[in-house]
Amino acid sequence: MRACSLKQKAWSPYLAGIIIGLLQVPAFLLISTALGASSSYVTVGGYIASLFDPSIVEIDYVAKHVAATGKNWWQVALVAGVAIGAFISMKLSGAKRKAVSPIWSRALGTSSRPVRYAVAFGAGFLMLFGARVADGCTSGHGLSGMAQMAVSSTIAVAFMFVGGIATAFLVLRRI
Repeated sequence: MRACSLKQKAWSPYLAGIIIGLLQVPAFLLISTALGASSSYVTVGGYIASLFDPSIVEIDYVAKHVAATGKNWWQVALVAGVAIGAFISMKLSGAKRKAVSPIWSRALGTSSRPVRYAVAFGAGFLMLFGARVADGCTSGHGLSGMAQMAVSSTIAVAFMFVGGIATAFLVLRRI
């Protein structure tokens, strides 16, 4: 097996999985929380909303996410770190931005950027809404919940795969 280099276009999925799994240890030991991402959007959104309307923190759901706790801001830092790390990785590996796959142009019926952006925003919103309804996102259920052998996470991950496969069939018009 080749040694891993930061300049490789892709890391071994096994090595990356081990590294991500090991991140659970400091998360649990230092701040008693697991890896996840969707709560960070509630934390940031609630904080910004409270600047304009301080009474919003009277809503229990918002209050528990806006509270200045390590758990809440850990997830915000995690999401920011993922974005920054992906950008640095792209630059170090020399990867170039690629054109949008023709599959998406065919699936959407157009190659219009505004349409692609609107669909991406709408789909992202639906995923985030679903993550909050499911009380966790794909990374929370898939990485943390599965690591803790939570039944709810096992069910959530199974249905994430079912939804992803069904969406792929619909997009590729194979159904």
